[in-house]
Amino acid sequence: MTNLKPAIDFTHIFDAVEFPDAYKTSYVANAVVTPTYEDIRRDFNLVRSEYHLLLCLAHYEELTAQDVARMTRRPRNSISRAVHRMLEHHFLERVPDPTDGRQAKLKITKAGLKLHAEISAYLVKREAEIFDILDKSERVQLQMLLGKLAQHAAELER
Repeated sequence: MTNLKPAIDFTHIFDAVEFPDAYKTSYVANAVVTPTYEDIRRDFNLVRSEYHLLLCLAHYEELTAQDVARMTRRPRNSISRAVHRMLEHHFLERVPDPTDGRQAKLKITKAGLKLHAEISAYLVKREAEIFDILDKSERVQLQMLLGKLAQHAAELER
């Protein structure tokens, strides 16, 4: 017979840390994305930055890698590596920037759009698993508050 110790209740840290709102926000975000990106890596052989390219370009006609780095707050070097791989697999294509001949913009291909749709379904499902505990008015309030925070964060320099 195995003597199993009870699991430690770690949830007290949510309010004990010096930055409880940021900690809880990070914890919930990780609960949504970490297992989902593990599934995406397993099922599609893509890493997070590669999917972020698809995500951003599925919603904007053309972007630079630097645009994607700013939009996602991902390191530029990881986005740059992702660009090369996604171009190799024909999920993205380069298009000339008419205003700057030294720079090219990125555009998602039909294959990239199809892949984005498949992958986003994973994230939609996981988001529902986490957020379905909220009733409709709580969800609306959360969306409003997260939107306000995200807009403010976007306006900060770093």
